Amino acid sequence: MEVTVITNIRRKVLTMLSKMAYDGNLPDHVYDILQIVNENTPRTRCCVHKERAVLKERICVALGVDTDMNIIDAANKATSEPVDRSQHVIAVLPEGCSACPVNKYMITDVCRRCLTHRCMNGCPKKAISVYQGRAHIDYDMCVECGNCKRACPYGAVVEIARPCENACKVHALHTGANKKAEIDKNICVECGACRGACPFGAIEERSHIVQLIQAIKSGKEVVALLAPSFVGQFGLKVQPGQIVKACKELGFTTVKEVAVGADMTAIAEAEEFLEKVPTGKQKVMTSSCCPAFVATVKRHAPELAECISDAVSPMVARSKLEKHNHPGALTCFIGPCIAKKVEAREHPEDIDFVLTFEELKCMMDSQDIDPAKCEVDAFHAASSADGCGFPQAAGVTQAVKDYVKEAHPDVDVDSLKTVYCNGLEECLATLKDIEGGKLDVQYMEGMACQKGCLNGPGALTEPGLTRVLLKRFAGTTQATSSADIKIAMDGVKNVDMERVYLRK
Repeated sequence: MEVTVITNIRRKVLTMLSKMAYDGNLPDHVYDILQIVNENTPRTRCCVHKERAVLKERICVALGVDTDMNIIDAANKATSEPVDRSQHVIAVLPEGCSACPVNKYMITDVCRRCLTHRCMNGCPKKAISVYQGRAHIDYDMCVECGNCKRACPYGAVVEIARPCENACKVHALHTGANKKAEIDKNICVECGACRGACPFGAIEERSHIVQLIQAIKSGKEVVALLAPSFVGQFGLKVQPGQIVKACKELGFTTVKEVAVGADMTAIAEAEEFLEKVPTGKQKVMTSSCCPAFVATVKRHAPELAECISDAVSPMVARSKLEKHNHPGALTCFIGPCIAKKVEAREHPEDIDFVLTFEELKCMMDSQDIDPAKCEVDAFHAASSADGCGFPQAAGVTQAVKDYVKEAHPDVDVDSLKTVYCNGLEECLATLKDIEGGKLDVQYMEGMACQKGCLNGPGALTEPGLTRVLLKRFAGTTQATSSADIKIAMDGVKNVDMERVYLRK
């Protein structure tokens, strides 16, 4: 993850909120966070008052409430009430949005005042005129067709797109009141791409870090569920057992691998595939692990919604298994994904909290816990190598194939027609081809993030480093295939693996 000024401010807010929540004085001291910005700090906005106005909205979002709440009221709500699951995970900070220019095409000083006026001649609405030899666009008439840009021999016409709108591949962001960015919640898949794209830090995801700490402090059994990529988040030399130890020092009762849930999902998805696709009950099946991809299919390729695998994601599978084995326990998924917070909203009975790795680090920083300095907790991989490989490119497909090869040797795995999609833009194009009958495929794996989950918006390290450490960790597992992991095979039998909300 790129660490910018905005990243540091976000982490400072989350760290201070965590410390106050642990200390039990959050509502009384929440205004202290505003001192991040004072008369002596460098300016990132026009004045200290503007910076504090943005900071107040950032605090509210970090507390999981609306941006217009008074921060004391917001702190009281966060410390006394359960997670508000009705909230959209991604939020625009109105004070933070700079109302970027919205004119899509602009004629620059590169214009050479040519005589052919191809830009003007090619404009279907006659929106371009020439004054003193220089071309100008009448934006009241312009329909943003792009003909002028394509016609100019000097490349003097540039296309301007808001970074947030450009990052959103489902076109959920648009210009609203006062030219501020607004999110169309009916088509947004809450992948978090816009958060990283906004150069003003005006888009954030809601956090439930305070509500989690309240549950820990109340003495409840809270289980940390670590996504497979946890092994690469805190540095090259930090061992998995040290990260587990750090989580326990934060107050988590136990720490479990979500990779076991990945094994469960691979088993359930493979069996479902064999039951539906080769038998002709359905032509194609898509993976169900990435909640942003699932939402993309449902909202932007609804004809294929019935083709999404019914199997729950590794997060939900692992949480269900933990709740089955320890009734009354609360579960907290920790990973690189923002969209998992959306999935938790859809499965309120199965998963209680979701943190990103970034939020986990802020909790550790608030308690002066450095995983690199922690003792190595007794920790051994309980999953398969395929389960660990889920967050990598085509990791789900590989796990499904390996399971089928192991559990159903009569099936010719090599003949299966599969496709892996890297990022939402590629996912949308592939879904369109499948809908139009242009692509003959039996199984489609889709991931919203480029380079897979390792590059999720809540990750702390570059995906390349995580990939190396994850491969090393996978080498310590008991087996290659999910079929050889007894806890996963038994888990599929003991818990309901069907994703109940898909047909809603």
